Amino acid sequence: MTQHPHTQLVDVTCAACGNTFSVRSTVGALSIDVCSNCHPAYTGVERATVRGNRIERFNRRRSLSAA
Repeated sequence: MTQHPHTQLVDVTCAACGNTFSVRSTVGALSIDVCSNCHPAYTGVERATVRGNRIERFNRRRSLSAA
């Protein structure tokens, strides 16, 4: 008969905002890219959008490399 893995209380650290919280996990420590404190879907703050469509951006990059 197999047993469940042993879990422990670990601290999770957000790399973007530095927020920390505790969860149960089988690993020692966790580091995540974004958390619910700084993710745009939870905060309602949108990220900066890129100006222009794909063709305009391509042409702009191409003109910069030709100069």
